Amino acid sequence: MMTEQEIEKKIVDILVADFEVEREALKPETNLFTELDLDSIDAVDLVVRLQRETGIKVNPEDFRQIRTLADVTKAVAKLVNG
Repeated sequence: MMTEQEIEKKIVDILVADFEVEREALKPETNLFTELDLDSIDAVDLVVRLQRETGIKVNPEDFRQIRTLADVTKAVAKLVNG
């Protein structure tokens, strides 16, 4: 079981390392697409990376409505702690 804070830190670490996003730009309300210029391919890459990190199969459909860092954190927390 992971806390939402632990999950958010892991997601932030992935975004910084794999997507070259500035750590300071990442807040819970940060929109991944409009503020960070991530595209749909980046979103798929993020899902794949999260699957590797958590060992949990992620359904891309679950991530279709996600827009912010907080949305990703909540979706992963639901899967990990579900």
